[in-house]
Amino acid sequence: MSRRKALSREARTTLWRSLQTFNVTRIVIALVLLLYLGLDIGDDGVHATASTEACLVYLAAALAFAAAGTWWKRRFVMQLGVQVAVDLAVISALYLAAGGMRSGLAILYLFPLAGAAILAPLLMALFSASVATLFLLAESLWQVFMQERQPPLMQAGLYGAAFFAGVLLVNRLAARLIKQEELAAQRGTDLHVQQLINQIVIADVGDGILVVGDNGVVFTANPAARRMLGLEGEVAGFRLGEGPGMEPLAQAFTTWLRAPVDGAVFVTVKPYQENEGLLRGRRDRPAHLKLRFARVDTLGSALGRSVVFMQDVSAIENQAQQLKLASMGRLTASIAHEVRNPLSAIGHATALLAEDLHGPAEVRLLKIVGDNVARVNRMVEDILQLSRKVQPNGEPLQLAPFLAELKAEFCETHGLADDIVYIGDAGTSSVRFDPLHLHEVLLNLLGNAVRYASKEANSIRVFPARDAAGRIELHVQDDGPGITPEVRAHLFEPFYTTSSKGTGLGLYLARELCLNNDAKLDYEYRFDAAAMGPRKASGRFVISFAQPA
Repeated sequence: MSRRKALSREARTTLWRSLQTFNVTRIVIALVLLLYLGLDIGDDGVHATASTEACLVYLAAALAFAAAGTWWKRRFVMQLGVQVAVDLAVISALYLAAGGMRSGLAILYLFPLAGAAILAPLLMALFSASVATLFLLAESLWQVFMQERQPPLMQAGLYGAAFFAGVLLVNRLAARLIKQEELAAQRGTDLHVQQLINQIVIADVGDGILVVGDNGVVFTANPAARRMLGLEGEVAGFRLGEGPGMEPLAQAFTTWLRAPVDGAVFVTVKPYQENEGLLRGRRDRPAHLKLRFARVDTLGSALGRSVVFMQDVSAIENQAQQLKLASMGRLTASIAHEVRNPLSAIGHATALLAEDLHGPAEVRLLKIVGDNVARVNRMVEDILQLSRKVQPNGEPLQLAPFLAELKAEFCETHGLADDIVYIGDAGTSSVRFDPLHLHEVLLNLLGNAVRYASKEANSIRVFPARDAAGRIELHVQDDGPGITPEVRAHLFEPFYTTSSKGTGLGLYLARELCLNNDAKLDYEYRFDAAAMGPRKASGRFVISFAQPA
């Protein structure tokens, strides 16, 4: 098999399999010849004993060739050459015994020649065709000169031409098929290597990757995605909407399918435990995930596939906050004397000047000074408050009377109509949260809401709800434009603000107060067809309370 050493293992396996098919066909032909000769048919009516013996020998050789091709897969070309030589010899003997060209057995030469054309190199296949053609011509000439018969020489020549044409055509087609198989095997190897590389990359990448069908069925998930979602065991087969903890992810994916848009979406996977059905998963803490969706081009196939890229931004947000707090901590130590004392002196001097200066220009300038003094003083108070980790009150807090009192105070302070702020029915729900801390957190959130709300009836809503684990949540929502994902990525960072009058510490302080009470403050995108205003994807601030003791 020296000529085919460059072939791949798959191509060599195909050649040995084809040789076995060749051997089985030889056995069938030998049996058919035995049956034919057993009917005692011949041109002279004489029983062809010698032909029968030749067929028996041919059958035994065919069985031996089949056994050798099965158990000794070496020397392919040598085995094939011996088999073709035996075929030509036995067919030639039968051809002579049957009376030559008039017997019609010349057609049997097509069997070994076709096998040689498919499995052997072109030179070997043409040599076999030339041997068969020369034998037919020699036999015809023998009858002409030695037996003085008139055999059909033209028929022998046509057989020879057909042998050569058939061998050449079949050999070229077989060579092309082998080349195509080699190419397919190489492409298959390259694809397999690429799949292994993709598996390593996907398994090692820090971002979570989900492959999801249009119906929400998950086909695969990399280890990072399982870790972010708290999935256990085999994840293929379950729907995103089956588990209550997966509901935000399922809603985000469904909304994107209806109106694909570029950009990221933020969702929060709440703590949950699911051990029924196909879903096996558990999360003990909420995970804030940044989602990106990509459609797989299936070339018009009805099998729609999409890839969901997930990134856990909780650690990134905490890291950014820690970096800012590290520098802010050094500032807090000396801020009382280095900033507050000069600030008090500036404020006092401004008040004294206001008593003596009454011109419009002077009043306007003094107002600018006073406003900025108040702003810097408020920033100083916020910074100092960060270091005051007051132990919260652990007594249960009834939500219904607390929210009613807060609404009355807020509407009176901001001069709002009573129907602008809607307070949902809290029933008898109680939470574990310090009242002063919750009061400060909600005033901060409502102050942001009133800045962007339309001031129409129920344009600001505060209502309790329960998450998948049964914990009480408090939602603060307005009908203004939602926070963009770009702003959302930095929303709770200290000193980050989109308002020229803000300090950038309000939301950060609100989150810190929630953490001090074992609660969680986050901004979530809820995909709700009944959302306020024309927006179907409505953002809101959500306070997740700790379970009451």
